[in-house]
Amino acid sequence: MKMIVVTGAAGFIGSYLIKRLNEENFNAVIAVDQFDDAIKNKNLEGLRIQEKVDIGQFIPWLDKQFELVEFIFHIGAITDTAEFDKEKLRKFNTQYTREIWTRCVKHQIPLVYASSAATYGLGEAGYDDNESVITKLKPLNPYGQSKQDFDVWALQQKEKPLFWAGLKFFNVYGPHEYHKGRMASVIWHSFNQIQKSGKMNLFRSHNPKYKDGEQMRDFVYVKDVAEVCSFLMHTRKNSGIYNLGSGKARTFLDLTRAVFKALNKSEQIEFIDTPTDIRDTYQYFTEAKMEKLRGIGYTKPFHSLEEGTTDYVQNYLMRQEAGKS
Repeated sequence: MKMIVVTGAAGFIGSYLIKRLNEENFNAVIAVDQFDDAIKNKNLEGLRIQEKVDIGQFIPWLDKQFELVEFIFHIGAITDTAEFDKEKLRKFNTQYTREIWTRCVKHQIPLVYASSAATYGLGEAGYDDNESVITKLKPLNPYGQSKQDFDVWALQQKEKPLFWAGLKFFNVYGPHEYHKGRMASVIWHSFNQIQKSGKMNLFRSHNPKYKDGEQMRDFVYVKDVAEVCSFLMHTRKNSGIYNLGSGKARTFLDLTRAVFKALNKSEQIEFIDTPTDIRDTYQYFTEAKMEKLRGIGYTKPFHSLEEGTTDYVQNYLMRQEAGKS
């Protein structure tokens, strides 16, 4: 039986993607991660996985097992936007992805890998996934730069996998992110703060163009991310770099109000200063242009912020909380 590889398997998007693959009866899944975090490993409970491979052993494993690999989803990465160890990011986010890419070229294995909307920086060049402008992007932090470096490298390669796609994830939220702590979505933080104190603290705006709470991001539900990944695996044509957001920027106030509504609680929102370690690299606006993905035949609608928030809060976060009590 041909195998599908998912790196970052115990993480947020990776584990939800495996759930989606299982729903399609893809059970010969190779889960690649470090598996040293007991909390994170809970994401894999109940999933059908053929084998777990430590991230440090994956390249040697692939060199031996490539004939049995049908598809690779390389989702694993250091995703902390406050990580400033450039060498660490280069090693794990850029160089490691090159190692996987070169093997996918050699063995003609289709590859989908995780890029990031962090590559867009302040959006000086817009949020268009037109590959002719990718070299002009100016990420605001080393994490974004590590993703940008690989995108640019991939586009420069004369030899490419049979099919490949780099997905610029925007602000993904949804089930399986509880282990991410500070880096979890604002919906996750809102739910926990509101349940604990009845109120939500949002970052104050330090940009005169935006009022407090009116910073805007493109929030995309993890279920939609998994749907797009499935679509690309089945179509395997039109290689390239694609945005993956909802296509509509929304304010943090909109998001927080949606959480209060899903919880059936009255709104109480306060503002705090943005932490100094991320203040200078904070994105005040992101919005994915989604015409390119639509142009290759992806027709499914994306969850609105309200739809995704309600589903996430009521069918996952509240049930999870009830299970603990």
